[in-house]
Amino acid sequence: MNDDRDHDRQTFREAMRDVRRLRNTDKLPPSGPKPPPRARFTRADQLEVLKESLLPPSDEAALATGDELSFRRPHIPEAVLTKLRRGHYTVDAEIDLHGMTGAEAKAAMREFLTDAVIRRMSCVRIVHGKGRRSGPRGPVLKNVVNQWLQRIDAIQAFGSARQVDGGSGAVYVLLKVR
Repeated sequence: MNDDRDHDRQTFREAMRDVRRLRNTDKLPPSGPKPPPRARFTRADQLEVLKESLLPPSDEAALATGDELSFRRPHIPEAVLTKLRRGHYTVDAEIDLHGMTGAEAKAAMREFLTDAVIRRMSCVRIVHGKGRRSGPRGPVLKNVVNQWLQRIDAIQAFGSARQVDGGSGAVYVLLKVR
């Protein structure tokens, strides 16, 4: 053990043989006072950014890539989607897809939505979870719900639920009432 330390010290000394200490150079004090800090945004700019952040996005595809889901048919006004996402519609029924595979979730949603349309419900909630335990492949059920609901004609719009109703782990679905 002692030989290892001696060997390490000797190796270190050999590696540092040509190293010389730098001359001590005194740092010069700044030539003058620092300029005062300037704000990057004026108050008007900050208010404009705040207003812009509260508006719905002009490109719905941008929402699909984020954490929250949002979709509406072209004939459905943006205001309807906003009201839906804010929870202004009464939820008539709910289904929880936690623990299901993608195929099981599709089958359960098909049965649930068929029953909801037959019973003339206008708004339902689908809980799909946030996909935190899905690993690197991302949220499986959330993606299944997002893609599958867009293909069903009876779906007018859907959007992520309010935080108290599941947030980005659930969607409110607005159905076409016949």
